[in-house]
Amino acid sequence: MSQVLAIIGLGNPGAEYAATRHNAGAWLVEAVAREAHVELRPEKKFLGLYAKAIFAGHTVHLLNPTTFMNRSGASIAALCQFFKLTPEQLLVAHDELDLPCGQARYKTGGGHGGHNGLRDTISALGNQKQFHRLRIGIGHPGSAKQVVHYVLNRPGKSELSAIEHAIEECLATLPLALEGDWAKAMNRLHSVKSSPS
Repeated sequence: MSQVLAIIGLGNPGAEYAATRHNAGAWLVEAVAREAHVELRPEKKFLGLYAKAIFAGHTVHLLNPTTFMNRSGASIAALCQFFKLTPEQLLVAHDELDLPCGQARYKTGGGHGGHNGLRDTISALGNQKQFHRLRIGIGHPGSAKQVVHYVLNRPGKSELSAIEHAIEECLATLPLALEGDWAKAMNRLHSVKSSPS
């Protein structure tokens, strides 16, 4: 299995979206950057905020696209072309409605499940779906009609602390994922219970 060389966080650009649920993937990449003591900086050629980091002894490219969510693919494709990365070398972190706050899951391949950022990424990668995903639970509003409003709003205090707890668990398991030990990384991350709200 190819080694992960890039961690990409999906979200929407700009201060008005920074704290919204849809940006949970971008929060993960920001947390990796903090841990690695690097700063994500605007990089025109990647249409995003970029940093090269050493995390758990592995050199990784960190990218938060600054295109809107439904155009994330252009940014990711630009990174792949520049560094000659294959889809299998990517870990794309994104918000996940189908998981409760406080839970996160690794997944490799599969469809987009209605997530516009994943849909555009798959399309920009020439319909190759074999990239790794890190699904960060944000819970579901209960009705499909409320989803757009829900993802573009801020989580409540207890939800936010549960999401932050999940991101910490992701950081703890990332070294295993970067080693290519997906079974162990999944085992550890998937056994984490949602933190009590």
